[in-house]
Amino acid sequence: MMSPQSNVSPIAKIGEGTIIEPFATINDDVEIGRNCWIGPYVTIMNGARIGDNVKIFPGAVISAIPQDLKYNGEYTTLEIGNNTIIREFCTLNKGTKAASTTRIGSNCLLMAYVHVAHDCVIHDHVILANNVTLAGHIEIFSHATLGGLTAVHQFVKIGSHVMIGGGSLVSKDVPPFVKAAREPLMYEGVNIIGLRRRGFTKDQIDRIHEIYRYMFVKHRNVTKAVEDIQRELPDSPEKTYILDFLKTSERGIMKGLR
Repeated sequence: MMSPQSNVSPIAKIGEGTIIEPFATINDDVEIGRNCWIGPYVTIMNGARIGDNVKIFPGAVISAIPQDLKYNGEYTTLEIGNNTIIREFCTLNKGTKAASTTRIGSNCLLMAYVHVAHDCVIHDHVILANNVTLAGHIEIFSHATLGGLTAVHQFVKIGSHVMIGGGSLVSKDVPPFVKAAREPLMYEGVNIIGLRRRGFTKDQIDRIHEIYRYMFVKHRNVTKAVEDIQRELPDSPEKTYILDFLKTSERGIMKGLR
């Protein structure tokens, strides 16, 4: 179902039931799944791999080459999972030779004017509000929400079930299950409302609270906090998940309460 006013390559792979509105442009090396909606003036460039039931709103540019001076024309891709919504004027760049692919998961919502740079990995059920800007090589885990106008430094990791307040500058890693805000970015508590909505029990939330009390409220450095958490707190899936995140942090963890 393609508008005669669209510009679609005859060798692009378009799934059954997909609607392509007037003035959309789709290049040769593009694969789009079933029952998608491609709005007016959308541009989908070579290397795009788009799943089923994806909606892309007017003005978005998908799979443009990276804004990285080291990019030298190597073959890379951009992947978008099923049921994801890309709102107006988002710009999503494909990967570089460092990782080859930029990945956006399923059931995500990227609101208007979001920018996702090269080699980012966005897991499922992530919400990026208006004007969120991601530099290269960022990883955002499932069910995270970033408020509008948030800017994230390259190579940062943001844990699952995180809520980051609008207008934040994120230059350090943000561990799972927390709220973060202020300048510089710091711990604002556990994301209790988000966790309850996703079925976390009171016992699970209490365990998460206690872990972050050790880490952020007692004003210990991360190394000391990890040692105490390992030694003094009972084992649990939440403890294992948080400690694994902390141990793999490369940019360091955001600040605790002041």
